[in-house]
Amino acid sequence: MAQDVRPIARPIPVEADVVLRVPTVSMVRPLARGSLTAKPAGGVVRPKLRPYTRPDLAFGAQTRPLFRAEQNLFAFSPFALAQSMRPVLRPASIETAAEERRIARVRGQVCGDPAIQGTVLGRVDGPGACGIEAAVKVRSVAGVTLSPRATIDCRTASALKTWVERGVLPAVGSEGGGVSSLRVVGHYVCRTRNHQPGARLSEHAFGRAIDIAGVRLKNGHEITLLTGWNSPEDGARLRQMWRAACGPFGTVLGPNADAFHQDHFHFDTARYRNGSFCR
Repeated sequence: MAQDVRPIARPIPVEADVVLRVPTVSMVRPLARGSLTAKPAGGVVRPKLRPYTRPDLAFGAQTRPLFRAEQNLFAFSPFALAQSMRPVLRPASIETAAEERRIARVRGQVCGDPAIQGTVLGRVDGPGACGIEAAVKVRSVAGVTLSPRATIDCRTASALKTWVERGVLPAVGSEGGGVSSLRVVGHYVCRTRNHQPGARLSEHAFGRAIDIAGVRLKNGHEITLLTGWNSPEDGARLRQMWRAACGPFGTVLGPNADAFHQDHFHFDTARYRNGSFCR
């Protein structure tokens, strides 16, 4: 029968000058504080605030209360600035091209507005009472080309720019790539209203009117009043353009006005006591 052989524990060698001590109860007890019954000279016992050591903050951490999210917390990480990526500087060629475009816009502006591009014509004389005191030949407003260019005065040019920005561009949006040009079918011409014999001179005779028949998109599609006013595709946006013209212009006529305006908008800057006349 095999015997149960167990290893014998070896004694731990102890140096001659080391004394091993077993902790006793009296050694692990906390030391008693001073007598709590003894009162200070003032007669009132008050607790003392424990010292608070603010941790060292990395460079860039915000410590002002304005930038603190809450007490003892900071709104910005102390490592945010060190780890943020800096944008790459633009190439000099891009800045040069942008400056050239800016100078070209300033050079081509009329009526003191870089958004109105064209040439200054000055006084335009016409037969009888016709003519423009200070005419400009506008080729574009708010980045939208006029085709053909329109000879009008600055008041009408400014109203046209406002209408394009508030009416045409929002109504079309990004469809077809956005608005490319306006088809102009009437601007300065010495004639009577609606070409009627014996009628009063039109606002066109003074450079205060412009007629728009269509809006061409960048993809080549054209929204026309003749075919689009009552169509489900373009009717709503053409009416939105018509409403936006009431205010910038004094007179706004469209397909619902009369038979003479079935295919175009008539805008002019005549002023009336009762406000804009829109039909």
